[in-house]
This record gives sequence, structure tokens and C-alpha cells, in this order.
Amino acid sequence: MTGTVTFYLVIKALHVMAAFAAYGLPFGYPLVIPYLRRNHPRTLPGVHDIQHRLSIALTGPGTVALFAFGVYMATKDHLWGESWVMVGVTIIAIIAIAGGGIVKWTKELSELARADIDAGGETVVFGAEYDRVYRIYLATETTLGALVLVAIFFMVVKP
Repeated sequence: MTGTVTFYLVIKALHVMAAFAAYGLPFGYPLVIPYLRRNHPRTLPGVHDIQHRLSIALTGPGTVALFAFGVYMATKDHLWGESWVMVGVTIIAIIAIAGGGIVKWTKELSELARADIDAGGETVVFGAEYDRVYRIYLATETTLGALVLVAIFFMVVKP
């Protein structure tokens, strides 16, 4: 026997979909970007352009949707005092704040990579400024991916 589809369950499903849509690709970036840098450095201007575009068009709106759906569920079921809800809210706040940096850094990385490639010869050598922004970006993206996993753990286990 199947359960009844309620508005609440639809919101819950949309909440999960928003998390997947917003954070699925960025979760893989700390693996993909270093690989591309080592093996296909000339692709990085375009890759960073895509990251910038997806941050604006998908990750940002997905974060807003995730938060809105979560607020609805926490309010409807009076869950604001639950520790697992507060962990999720704290993590989404960190992601929202750091997301502004991600948007800025991916745009910068695209421009810097393009300039370094245009200025160089056959072998791609990225400059000190690209390296500086790259390190900050990659550390932030890795940290945010770990925080998403922590949030998922708390949402599912509800300690």
C-alpha cells in the first residue's frame, strides 16, 4: 500500500531536490579542478566560466529554495528547538555567506587563467595571483562540501 501524497511531503521532496541541484556539482569540483589543472590547463578559463554561471543560476537559487522549504517544514512541525535543525540552519548560513566568495573567485579565476594562458607559450604556467585565488577557492569549496555532508548526516540521523 502506498502512502498519501501530502503538501508537506512534496515540500520535503523539493527540499532534497534543491540540495542535490545546488550542491551536487560543487561537491565534485575539488576533485575535478585539480585534475584539469594538471592534465588540461587550457580548459580552465571555460571551466571557471561554467562554475561562475552555475553558481549564479543553480547553486544560489537552490540554496534559497533549500532554506525556504526547510523553514516551512521546521515551522509547520514546530522543530526550531531541535539541534539537527539548528545545525542545518547554521550550515546553510555559512554556505550562503561563502557562496558570495565562490561567485567572485570563479569569475576571477576565469579571467586570470585566460590572461595567463594568453601571455604564455606552449607550456601553461599560472601566475602567483591565479595560484593565490585558486588556493582560497579550493579550500573553501572543499570545506563547503564537507559541511553539506555534515548537514545531510544531521538531517537524516536527527541526533
